[in-house]
Amino acid sequence: MTISRLSDLAVRTLMLLAVGDRDGDRMTAAIVATSVNASTSHVAKIVSRLVELGAIESRRGRGGGLRITEAGRHLSVGALLRELEGPGETVECEGPQPCPLAGNCRLRRAFADAREAFFATLDPLTVTDIVRSPTQQVLLTLEPAFSPTTSNDG
Repeated sequence: MTISRLSDLAVRTLMLLAVGDRDGDRMTAAIVATSVNASTSHVAKIVSRLVELGAIESRRGRGGGLRITEAGRHLSVGALLRELEGPGETVECEGPQPCPLAGNCRLRRAFADAREAFFATLDPLTVTDIVRSPTQQVLLTLEPAFSPTTSNDG
């Protein structure tokens, strides 16, 4: 199973914010983008989605920026990925060239069960769990310009 780039970046954004929120300092979308090697516009879309889910807060202007919420720290990684990935199929059985077995295929159900098992394996893990050492030390090195004097344009 492969997760989308959006889901991958969303989890990494939460991980960075979980270790980067020190002494009330806030990261910006630009800092997160640089840290995870993604475009600022892509990260801005992800930030918007994470705000909708209540996982992070975003404030504009002086003293603004991004901050993980308490709910975001305790968010199940499996639940987050289910939400971000949506209810889609593991394989494309319908579409322009539909599979002739689509209506009566046992493999399709097996793929759906395997997809759910993938998410279920991640259900017990929270964002806090996945940023513990040694991951935390590595994440801290990914903050290229994070300091109290950094511009804070959410």
